[in-house]
Amino acid sequence: MIPKKKELKLIRIYMYICDLYDSELKYYCQRYSNNNAPSFTDQEIMTIYLFAGCCQKYFMVKDIHSFTKEYLSSWFPLLPSYQTFNLRLNRLNECFKVLSQRLISSFTPENCDFDVSLVDSMPVITCAGRNRVAKVAKEITSKGYCSTKNQYYYGLKLHALAFRRKGTIPFPESITYTSAEDNDLTVFKQNWGDIIV
Repeated sequence: MIPKKKELKLIRIYMYICDLYDSELKYYCQRYSNNNAPSFTDQEIMTIYLFAGCCQKYFMVKDIHSFTKEYLSSWFPLLPSYQTFNLRLNRLNECFKVLSQRLISSFTPENCDFDVSLVDSMPVITCAGRNRVAKVAKEITSKGYCSTKNQYYYGLKLHALAFRRKGTIPFPESITYTSAEDNDLTVFKQNWGDIIV
């Protein structure tokens, strides 16, 4: 059981996801199989993931599934097993990409300076150390060096283009990731060179 305030937030998230799914997101996760209308919907999976992260601060899929099973079973009685939930959540990656773009554009604060954009990147370390060999996500990770941490690592780089906001943290305009070996300037030119003058 969750408090009334959180129940209302859960409903709002679900309604927002349903509206966006019907108008746009469904085109990014269409199924071409016999199971094209599962009993546990994509909207429910996205709602659970966003609610657990936003309201409960759960970010591991196993924790999200356990929380849902224990406290939200009356809301989601057809919750699948953890393995099925995880698989279906991973298949919605393109939907989450589009959703994040819509959220960024819909909720941009008024105090953003639209004439000034800031660029930064940070490492996403999957394996640290000079002589280590990566074992996680080998297809998208590579070896890189983080000069601020003075550290060699295997992983990715998270790049952000953000609107400047005076006196507070910038608001993201666009976010992308690349392998660790990619140069920041090259990534900037490829992704945002045409929109920045």
